[in-house]
Amino acid sequence: MDTGIFYQSVYDLVCRIPAGRVASYGQLAWMLHAPRYSRLVGRALRYCPDRGIPCHRVVDSRGRLAPGWVEQRQLLELEGVLFEKSGCVNMKRYLWIPDTTV
Repeated sequence: MDTGIFYQSVYDLVCRIPAGRVASYGQLAWMLHAPRYSRLVGRALRYCPDRGIPCHRVVDSRGRLAPGWVEQRQLLELEGVLFEKSGCVNMKRYLWIPDTTV
């Protein structure tokens, strides 16, 4: 697998997540026909070279935020995403369900 091409596919897909919605790393990996590569999705987002890509809209499957990224919650709240008492995003309410896959 060419990681450069994979990373670009991740960035293209993340740009499709609408404001006020979230996706999980595993969901994105599945949509890219690489269901075992959710960690690589996370790595792509960690090293994203373009601040215009809304990486803050990607959380883990339980709605937990990226460790060490304190601004992620603020960015999601600015888009209207509410958090549960546990600090997690309510995935039933905010999960992005695209019309089609890649």
